[in-house]
Formats: sequence, structure tokens, C-alpha cells
Amino acid sequence: MLYREAGDFKTSYQDDSQTFPIKFDRYRYYAVLAIAFGVIPFLINDYWASSILVPFLIYSIAAIGLNILTGYCGQVSLGTGGFMAVGAYACYKLMTAFPDVSIAIHVVLAGGITALVGMAFGLPSLRIKGFYLAVATLAAQFFLVWLFNKVSWFYNYSASGQITAPDRFVLGYQVTGAETTAVAKYMICLVFLTVCAVIARNLTRGTLGRTWMSIRDMDIAAEIIGVNPLKAKLTAFGWSSFFIGIAGALFFAVYLGAVEVGEAFGIQKSFLVLFMIIIGGLGSIFGSFAGAAFMVLLPVVLKVIGVDLFGFPTDIVAHFQLVIVGGLIILFLVAEPHGLAQLWRVAKEKLRLWPFPY
Repeated sequence: MLYREAGDFKTSYQDDSQTFPIKFDRYRYYAVLAIAFGVIPFLINDYWASSILVPFLIYSIAAIGLNILTGYCGQVSLGTGGFMAVGAYACYKLMTAFPDVSIAIHVVLAGGITALVGMAFGLPSLRIKGFYLAVATLAAQFFLVWLFNKVSWFYNYSASGQITAPDRFVLGYQVTGAETTAVAKYMICLVFLTVCAVIARNLTRGTLGRTWMSIRDMDIAAEIIGVNPLKAKLTAFGWSSFFIGIAGALFFAVYLGAVEVGEAFGIQKSFLVLFMIIIGGLGSIFGSFAGAAFMVLLPVVLKVIGVDLFGFPTDIVAHFQLVIVGGLIILFLVAEPHGLAQLWRVAKEKLRLWPFPY
């Protein structure tokens, strides 16, 4: 009904292999961008920014990063929270050491520093994989949190042990600090997410992405046909950590403003991002968006229904959220391993064949 490909001809291989070969998909993509950049900034308020939109944008970047490593390259990681902490603390040290440099450059540099740290912790993946690699990255999570807690240089010898983002401006608008508006927070996170999503999409569709997927599907066969496992795995760790570091820098500087590493970047953060890509869909950029949206909206919806509508205690609703997430993870792993992204693909295929759906 909505997808009509009659007359939608392709005259070159480049047109046929583009990300959105169907015109309707391209128009829908442009419409979403137009609404995100041209409509939402005029409607947003503090509640929507702090509770839904800004967390969704930041977690989407982190989910894209983890999906590159786990979904595309098949390397299990439980150190996402620790790598987000690296991005946050790197951004803080850069902001305090170079106050005249733009915060946007600091965020990108923080992502680069996190990429180097991620590649260093990714070296064990050359010898171990699966459960053992998950344990190794879990050890990295605990080590990084311990390091930022114990070495006072990272938080500039503050008595509280917290790091606080100083006021910074982009194009004359304040984007960090207590006086930052909801629109400014939303826009800077949206710009970073858009750029990261485009980069990730092109990476996964190119030669590098194919090497990652060959390692994921069968690493021994990939090495036989000429894929360098050292390069493939370390580049996956590097790009994944780069995006996760950007997410951590934005989470600290733009969203929270002040963090303590154990509370903001503990092991629960690693599991949260992992649940996002499992529910959204492994090996899918769209799945990263879908999983982040689901995990951000779920507590809000449960609060509105459980607390505001039916009057249940807040702690009961919070426990019910854990039950729902755990049940959905089991359901998706058993019934649909590719998550919400695969359900969306099936729905689109049915629309393309309507009124004769299979």
C-alpha cells in the first residue's frame, strides 16, 4: 500500500546499492530529519529534554558503538560503562586544560582517546572470544571505574571526587553548565548523533564492515580467505569505543553536568546498553535507535501508567520494569534474535506486497 516500486528505476549500480533504494524510504528519512531539526526544537521543554529526548540521543550513540563491536564483529563486551567513563573524564580534563577550545572538539578528542583505550583492552580478543572475552571486558569495566575513583588527578583533586562541567558555548549558545537550555542540549546531541549514525552506516556497508561481519560469522574461514583478524578486531574495538566515548562525554558534559564515576558509569550502564542492542537488534543501525528508544521510554511509560494512573508504589513499578526487560530479552533471544529491527523489516516487506502479504 505504501511501498510502490513501479516506475522507481535504477540506472546505475551506485543508485541500486544506496542505503535507501526505495524513494518512499528516502522521503521518510528526510522527513524524520526535518522534524528532528526543524520542529522539535520549537516544541521541546525541560521535561521532554531531560527525561526522553537527550537520553535517547546519547544512548543511541552508545548503542551504535556497541552494535559495531558485538552485532557486526561478534565480539562480546561488558565494558561499555567503563569506556563511557573514559570519554567523560577525557572530556573533563580537556575542558579544564584547554578552556578556549570548542567543546565540540573536546568531545571528538575524548572519543579518540577512548578509541585508543578500547583498542588496548581489545588486544585479548586476538586470543580469546565468547564468554572469556566478556569476562575480560568486564574486568576492564571494574578496572576503569576503580582507576577514576582512586587516582585523584582525573578529577583534579576535588574533595568530593566528582567532576563538574564548566560553562561552554557553541556558536554563542551555552551547551554545558547550569544555565543551558533544553534546546541547546537537544541540538548538540542531535548533531553528534546524526554525524555518528552516518559514519557508522558507511563503515558497516563498506569493506571494513564486511571484514567485521566475516570475523563474526566464522573467523577461521575469514582468516583463510585473507582477512586480517588483528586489524578487523582492533578496528572494531577502536570505532566502537570512539562512539561510546562520544556518548560518555555528552552524557557527562551536556546531560548531567556533574558525575561520580561509580554511580554514573557502573556495571549497570554496561548492561543497559547491551540490553538496548539485544532488544533493538544486533547488527543493525536502526536496531540501535529502536533499542535505545525502547529502554528510555519504558520507565517513563510505566511511571505514567503504574504510578500516576493506578497509584502503585514507585519501587514496585521499578521492579516490574526489570521483569519486563528480562522477559523481553529472553523472548527476543529465543523467538527473534534480530530484535525490533527484524520486526520492522518484516512489516515493510508485508507493506510492499500488500494486498497480498505472505
